[in-house]
This record gives sequence, C-alpha cells and structure tokens, in this order.
Amino acid sequence: MRGSVAPILGELIDFRRDLHSHPELSHKEFRTTDRIVETLEAAGLQPKRLENTGAYVDIGDGPIGLALRADIDALPVLEETSLPYASVNTGIAHACGHDIHTTVMMGAARVLAKLDAEGSLGGRIRVIFQPAEEVMPGGALSVIEQGVLSGVPRILALHCDPRVDVGQVGTRIGAITSASDTIRIELSGQGGHTSRPHLTQDLVFALSQIAVSVPAILSRRIDVRSGVSVVWGQIHAGSAPNAIPGHGFMAGTMRCLDAEAWHAAGELLDDVVREVAAPYGVEVALEHTRGVPPVINSEAETGLIEASARAELGEDSVVLTPQSMGGEDFAWMTQAIPGAMMRLGTRTPGGETFDLHRGDYNPDELAISCGVSVMAAAAVRAARGLRH
Repeated sequence: MRGSVAPILGELIDFRRDLHSHPELSHKEFRTTDRIVETLEAAGLQPKRLENTGAYVDIGDGPIGLALRADIDALPVLEETSLPYASVNTGIAHACGHDIHTTVMMGAARVLAKLDAEGSLGGRIRVIFQPAEEVMPGGALSVIEQGVLSGVPRILALHCDPRVDVGQVGTRIGAITSASDTIRIELSGQGGHTSRPHLTQDLVFALSQIAVSVPAILSRRIDVRSGVSVVWGQIHAGSAPNAIPGHGFMAGTMRCLDAEAWHAAGELLDDVVREVAAPYGVEVALEHTRGVPPVINSEAETGLIEASARAELGEDSVVLTPQSMGGEDFAWMTQAIPGAMMRLGTRTPGGETFDLHRGDYNPDELAISCGVSVMAAAAVRAARGLRH
C-alpha cells in the first residue's frame, strides 16, 4: 500500500494543512465538509452528505465489507504552534488531530478508489467522515440514526497518539477508552459578610466540600477497579474577598473504565452531591450530561488492524496501548457493530512528546502515510473476506 500512498502524499499533506488552517467546531464543519466532498468528487467518487455536516462515500461493488470512520471537528482551543498553516480562526484549533484523522481516511479512500478502478479491490468499503465528536453525546449517534451503518458488518477508526512514534500503532483488545460524562452543579443560598458566615449559607465552603468529597465518596461506593474519576475543570463564585456570594457553580467530568460502573456511578451521583451539600442549606441544581461509554475493541477487528500494520509497517510496528481515560463517541458505533480503534503514532522519533487538546500539539505529518497504508490494507483484507 505504501507504494500507492507515496504518489499522493504531497497532496494529502496539502489537504491536511488546509483543514488545519480552517478548523471548525462541532456541528459547524461546513467548509470542512465541502472540502471533503470536493476532494472525493475530484477522485471520481460519489460522496453523500450527511444531515447538516459530514459525509460518507462507498467505494467498490457488492456487500459492504468494512467501514472506516474519521472525525472532522476541531476544538475551542487557541493554537500556539506558530506554524505557517496555523489556524486562521482565532480560538479554534485542530488540537486533537482530527485533521490527521480526516486526511488518513481521505487517503485511504483515494487508494481504494484506484484499486477499484484497476479491478483489484474485491468488494465494497464505506468511508465515513463524522462530525461533532468533541461534544457529548457525540455526532456518532446522528450518523447511526441516519442509517449510515446499515449493512455495515464491521468498522475501524484511528486516533492520533503523541506518545507513540511515527511508524508504530497502538492496539488493545477490549476497552481502549473510558466512559465520560459532564457534570455542572449550581448552588444558591443566602449570602452575606465573611465576618458572619453563621448568618449565611456559606456557598463557597459548600462548593469546596462538594469538590473534595464527591470524588472521594464515589470512589468508596463504586468498585475501585472500575477507575471512577471525577475531576473539576471550573469553579466560580463571588466577586469580593469579604462577601459570601449567593450563587456559584462548578463543572467537570466523570470518567469510568467500564460501562457497568458508568451506569452505577451515574445513578449515585445526584444523591451523593445532595448529601454533601445538605448540611450547608444551599439549593442544588445538578446537570448531569451522559456522554459516551467505552470504545470496546473486538478481537477480530483488532487482529485485522494488527495484521495490516505488521504487513505495511513491519513486525515491530504494533505496540500494546493502555486504556485511556479519555472519552470517544466511536464507542456508540462499536456498540452497534463489531469494531476497533487503533492509536496512530504521531511523535517524531527522538522528538518532543505533546499531549492532546493542547494548543501547541504538532503531529509529525509522516504519520499520514502510515495511517493510510494500514487503513487501506485493512479495508482490502476485509473487502476480500479475510478476518485478519
């Protein structure tokens, strides 16, 4: 496959840089969708637009052997790379690598289209460019509701991994991501002077107790092996050091390593928050947004990725990846049909290790060639009816 990728790699890098320069937030990927559709049409394919944003395309004939999925949205993050093709949309950046994901699947579609034109594909492959992965519960649900997985027996996806070197991919059988929800808690009560907290409902103190106690209590009431993790990203209250405010809020995420614990913790959360807040007499409004379950990599589809990676990148190219505490809406697709997600190494060997969702994330673009080769090879194997 790498021989088929090399002639178009420059074009793919240009495509990726164009997407990177013009990132768009979830459900607003209008230009991105246009670029995807135009590029597929220029390759002689007939893509179909999804409702609002996103698209998919079928390549080849006969029953679908496999679907490949890319997510196309960006994040509300200020880019800090200083690259010549940095984001022109202030406060929005492809800080999670979805521009790489989209480009890899675009490259796979083009390689598969060439094979189909030569009569050597052997079946039909569907490539899905999904919007709105970065918001919960995720655009994958809309894709499923629109029937895009109808007739699809199995599906693969990938995610950039800045901790893995270019030329390697990370895999694991079973859960590869975690369940993830968002939590927002608003408190209201009688404020007053900080010299007389006994005459108030000390809202700031109540917020602090919820921040500390809720994660601790959940960790004692849910099996510790499930890895329930509540972490706060926002706490806001008050405007003066000597005034107890009458309103405040906090927000964060709750993550779990397995789906059973995810359901159990969700059922407990409201009671636990109210139990902690009760002694302070404050009014509590809890907004708990159910996010996504874990992505579950099935054994056969993980084997398909691994066999393809070893054939294209070498015997030592596959590494075991740990389960991430991050959430990923590809999980909804793996609940619907068998599937697997691989981690695509994007770190320059010997280079800097970045993290995702950081404004300075700068993946090595040579990862594009690796990703296209593995995904296209897996698709060909599936189109020809091979399990691995």
